Amino acid sequence: MPGQDQLDLFGGAPTPVAAPARGPVTAAPQPPELARLAAQLPDELRLGTSSWAFPGWADIVYDRAYPQQRLSRAGLRAYAAHPLLRAVGIDRSYYAPLAAAEFAAYAAEVPAEFRFLVKAHEACTIAVYPRHAHYGALRGQPNPRFLDPAYATEQVIGPTIEGLGDRLGPLLFQFSPSDVEALGGPRWFAERLHGFLSALPRGPLYAVELRNRELLTGAYRDALASTGVCHCINVYPGMPNPMQQFERAHHDQAPALVSRWMLHPRMTWEQAEQGYAPFDRIIDADEERRADLVRLCLRGEQLGLPMHFIVNNNAEGSSPLTIVELARRIVTARAGDALPAGSPTS
Repeated sequence: MPGQDQLDLFGGAPTPVAAPARGPVTAAPQPPELARLAAQLPDELRLGTSSWAFPGWADIVYDRAYPQQRLSRAGLRAYAAHPLLRAVGIDRSYYAPLAAAEFAAYAAEVPAEFRFLVKAHEACTIAVYPRHAHYGALRGQPNPRFLDPAYATEQVIGPTIEGLGDRLGPLLFQFSPSDVEALGGPRWFAERLHGFLSALPRGPLYAVELRNRELLTGAYRDALASTGVCHCINVYPGMPNPMQQFERAHHDQAPALVSRWMLHPRMTWEQAEQGYAPFDRIIDADEERRADLVRLCLRGEQLGLPMHFIVNNNAEGSSPLTIVELARRIVTARAGDALPAGSPTS
């Protein structure tokens, strides 16, 4: 597969040295350029990655190669020391609800201005359980917790708010690719979603992410607008490009701008996981998607919106390095030196 190696931002990096069995996880030293970039980004923009436990980020985020389990438990403080990483996604909460104490432990590791994007438990957003062995006897069965506001409030929202407090950023309801007819069609989905969002506790910043473009309708847009909820603009195969999503969801009426760059358009999830591991360099630089997100950022800044941009390793090969490249382009565009193709207001 043709690829493009990331330019060596840190000079001739030595072969990572295995971390000792105990002791803190230490941040990698960062070049002064990254602090300068961070100072020139919009104040309301928070960039971050999907999770932080990747041993391949040695000499990029961490000072050496640490075991994944150790990074998961003890790497967040070092991650948050990176000048461009002011947010992170918590993905594990999608697979099982987390207790308030677990969220509180995360919050204690990061500065006050840092924010977490938290994925709600999948039971909130799966209408019919997939026919996958993971779901056991539930495979193919209707899910009684689908869009149940009582379950979401008790098991997801309450513990998240209690644990993270003001470090909570967007609380995301992700709807994975589904049979739209199994959802009752776009109109029924929008009506059911409106009822669900209307019944949730007020206060948190809620966001909804779709993976079926057929669901991105006027009724869906109205359901979000009437409840003060954001559409999460996701870069994912089959979805409209970011600026099209921005316009269709009427983000000029939204409380914030939330975006997740998840997957390279030529890759499946499995292909990216195998081809990009250990996520230590950019394999497939995607200038088109970078330019889309720069335009999105400029538009969000014009509107004065808080912005949360999350990048996955599977977007280009290494999400921290993608964020460096994205930050460079945002700073250049803000200076007016080389605006990306297309008007930022279009």
